[in-house]
Amino acid sequence: MKLKLLGLAVTAMVLASCGNKDNAGGASAEEEKVLNVYNWSDYIAPDTLKNFEAETGIKVTYDVFDSNEVLETKLLAGSSGYDVVVPTGTFLERQIQAGVFQKLDLSKLPNHGNTWDLIEARTAQYDQDNAYSVNYMWGTTGLGVNVNKVAEVLGADAPINSLDLVFKPENMEKLSTCGVYFLDAPTEMIPAALAYLGQDPNSHDPEILAMAETVLAPIAPYVAKFNSSEYINALANGDICVAFGWSGDILQARDRAAEAENGVEIAYNAPSEGALMWFDQMAIPADAPNPDAAHKFINFILDAQNMAAASNYVYYANGNLASQEFLVEDVIGDPAIYPDAATLEKLYTVTAYPPRVQRTVTRMWTTIKSGT
Repeated sequence: MKLKLLGLAVTAMVLASCGNKDNAGGASAEEEKVLNVYNWSDYIAPDTLKNFEAETGIKVTYDVFDSNEVLETKLLAGSSGYDVVVPTGTFLERQIQAGVFQKLDLSKLPNHGNTWDLIEARTAQYDQDNAYSVNYMWGTTGLGVNVNKVAEVLGADAPINSLDLVFKPENMEKLSTCGVYFLDAPTEMIPAALAYLGQDPNSHDPEILAMAETVLAPIAPYVAKFNSSEYINALANGDICVAFGWSGDILQARDRAAEAENGVEIAYNAPSEGALMWFDQMAIPADAPNPDAAHKFINFILDAQNMAAASNYVYYANGNLASQEFLVEDVIGDPAIYPDAATLEKLYTVTAYPPRVQRTVTRMWTTIKSGT
């Protein structure tokens, strides 16, 4: 769920070295030399695509999105042209039901044995038997704060590890003076509001879901922006003091601020009331132009060192157990990335809303943001 610019499609065209490869196989061989990937932005190591192309001779067109809703619209419309996409588990679940994806051919994924059974056990609730997808990254949704600015506004005892920070209107009114961004993601924010109320964050009951509006509507006017990507730079630059966002994004902001030596100290906390644990899954659309190339790409990512390189860059945990020996200590040793057992106990997961409930949630979210 990553640094993601809404509506932005940045295409990274990395030229492949074709060498003297024989063109035997005709059109199919030519087709396999182009791979179209659609992923969250800032969600891959800088040299991954270049290394894949050098190893396989397959050219990659790499586009990015910043919301599951954008991805889903393209997938449900059909003929997206993409070979590999990376939806979050709850959306993947609904898309599998709609026939959007093809099953993975494990005979073409020799590195599949590197996967982590603990994560596969959790992703199976979205993809039974993990037949259609494999985990790319996972993380939590929580609170990113500019420690000094929040202390100036709310005092040294500000509840930076509690949803009280952003769900109490009196706190948000004060924090609005230094800037607050929320994810533009109802499937993340509504469960958080329900958890705050002591309700089941995975509820699909319209009456329970409506309770979230009583939490979110009063604070919405104090949110400077609902956006699922811009909070990284805004936090790192000191332009805002709080973001409700994805763990790795906030940790990226923390490190960018430290590298800039700009005096901005960023901290991330999974809320004490519980935090959403999400999973971003690599999958192949049923109408993918180049499924063989897609399998080669997924297998490349599943290589332990390649997967570690991605996590070391984006500061997200991954579902590749074999990669852990190659993770830097700042990643594997950070409980904000790889939580300890006690924290894992407090993490919750959610499942996809049925279509009728999804429409209700979308309308509610629009109302909350607009204040009408």
